[in-house]
Amino acid sequence: MSTLVPDPPRRRGRPKKAADTAPTTMKELKDTLWKAADKLRGSMDASQYKDVILGLIFLKYVSDAFDERRGQIAAELRADGGFDEEQIEQQLDDVDEYTGAGVFWIEPDARWQHLADNAKQGNIGRIIDEAMDLVMSANLTLKNTLPKGFNREGLDQNRLGQLIDIFNNVRFTGEGASKARDLLGEVYEYFLEKFASAEGKRGGEFYTPASVVRVLVEVLEPTHGRVYDPCCGSGGMFVQTEKFIEAHGNKPQAISVYGQELNERTWRMAKMNLAIHGIGANLGPVWGDTFARDLHPDVKADFVLANPPFNIKDWARNENDSRWRFGVPPAGNANYAWIQHILSHLAPGGRAGVVMANGSMSTNSGGEGQIRAQIVEADLVSCVVALPTQLFRSTGIPVCLWFFAKDKKAGKQGSIDRTGEVLFVDARSLGYMIDRAEKSFADADIARVADTFHSWRGAPSASGTYADQPGFCASTRLEIVRESGYALTPGRYVGSETALISDGGVERLRELTDSLYEQFEITQQLSLAVRRELGRLG
Repeated sequence: MSTLVPDPPRRRGRPKKAADTAPTTMKELKDTLWKAADKLRGSMDASQYKDVILGLIFLKYVSDAFDERRGQIAAELRADGGFDEEQIEQQLDDVDEYTGAGVFWIEPDARWQHLADNAKQGNIGRIIDEAMDLVMSANLTLKNTLPKGFNREGLDQNRLGQLIDIFNNVRFTGEGASKARDLLGEVYEYFLEKFASAEGKRGGEFYTPASVVRVLVEVLEPTHGRVYDPCCGSGGMFVQTEKFIEAHGNKPQAISVYGQELNERTWRMAKMNLAIHGIGANLGPVWGDTFARDLHPDVKADFVLANPPFNIKDWARNENDSRWRFGVPPAGNANYAWIQHILSHLAPGGRAGVVMANGSMSTNSGGEGQIRAQIVEADLVSCVVALPTQLFRSTGIPVCLWFFAKDKKAGKQGSIDRTGEVLFVDARSLGYMIDRAEKSFADADIARVADTFHSWRGAPSASGTYADQPGFCASTRLEIVRESGYALTPGRYVGSETALISDGGVERLRELTDSLYEQFEITQQLSLAVRRELGRLG
C-alpha cells in the first residue's frame, strides 16, 4: 500500500519525533498543506491563488510519478544483469519507457528538484513558468492546459518559494505511479473543495460536493461505454466514476470520457485533475459554451452525469435548435435547455443523472410545464430525488436529482419492467451537518438512496426486494403524475410516515417555500448586478 514519506530533514542535529515532523494520516496531511498554503495567500484573491496552488500540486505529482518510474526502470535493468551503468543511463532517458507506462515525460528543468533547488531565487516565478511550458511541450495531451503567470506582478516571489518548500516536505511513494497518483489526487480534490468553499457562490461553478456526485454515480453504476458531462467543471463526475469502477474490480479503460466546460480556468483545472487521476478524457480542444457550440454533437452517451448552473437567464438560445425536441426553453431560464441537451445525447439504452434546482420539478413558467409534461409522457423520467438543504455551500437554492432512462423495460438494467412508472425518493431528512453552514451525506445515506433505486429496477446489485416506504419512496404510475399536473415533487407521492398529511397542503407549502428561496437567490444576483453597473457609472 502507498505511504506518505517525509523527506529527510536538511538540518543536522537531533531529529524531532515523527509526530512533530510529519502528518501521520491522509487527513492530517491535507489539513497541514491547506493551512500552510492558505497562510501564505496574503491578500491574493482565492480564484487567483487557486491557479497557483493547483498548478504546483500538478507539477509535484508529475515529477514524483516520473521519479518513481525512473527508479523502477533502473531497478529492472540492474536486476536483468545485462546492462552496464552507461547503458542504464541511456535507457533512463528513453521517453517511451515513461509514456508507455502512463507517466508524463518531464524535462530536467521541469522536475520538482530543480524547482526546490531554486525556491529561494528571486526569479522562481519565471522558473515555474518555464517548467510549465516544458511539461506541455513534451506531453501533447497537456497542450494549453497548465496555468502560467507565476512571474506576474503582484505575486510575491518569496511566498511562492515558501509554497514550494511546503510541498517539498512530503513526497508520494508506493507501489507504482498509480498509487502516488491516488494520494496526490486526494490532495488535489481536497484543495478544490476548500477553494470552492473560500470562493462561495463562484465555487459552485467548478465544484459539486463529493457526496452529491457519489449519489449520482452509485445510482447509475457507470461501468462501461461513453460517459459525458456537458458542464464538467473541474471533472469531479469523472473522478468519482473512475473510483466506482475501480472499487468494483473493473478497469477505468472500460469507459470513454467526454466533457465540455465554458470557463477557461475551470477547463484547465479539469484537464489537470483528470491527468492526476490518470483519466484520459476528451474535453474538446478548447473551452466553450455548450449551447452556442456543442463540441461533441455526435456523441451518444451510455451515461450522462451533470450539475448544470441553476436558473441561468443569459444563455445562447436558438429557437430552431434541434435539441428542443419537447419544446423551446424560455429565454429567462436554461434549466430545461440543459435537460433536453442531455436527453439528446443519450444512446438508445442510455441513462442520466442531473442536479437541478427544486423549481424545475413543478414550474409552469415560460412553457416549462408543457416541456416537463412531454418528457414525462415520453417515459424518460425514471427517478426524482429531493435532497436536503445546505448540501451546497455555494447556493441557498434547494436542489434535487433527476434520473433519466431511455429504456425502462426488463433487461440488462434490471429484471423488473418499470415502463410507465416513476420512482420518487424524498431524501430531505438524510445527511449530517459538517459545520453550521454545510451538510453532507454519510455512506449509509448514499447506499440507502442507491439501493432503493436498484431494488426498484431489480438490478443485480440490489440487496433486497423493493417496497414503497411512506415518507421516503414511492413507485408511481404515469396516470397519477398526469393527474397531479406533471409535478414531480417527491413529497406529493411518498406521503408521510405519520400519515398526518392527507391533502398535500404541507407539501404544497414546501414547494412554495422552495420557490421563494429561489426568488431570494435571483433577487440577490440582480442586486449585485445593479450595484456593479452603478459602480461603473459612479
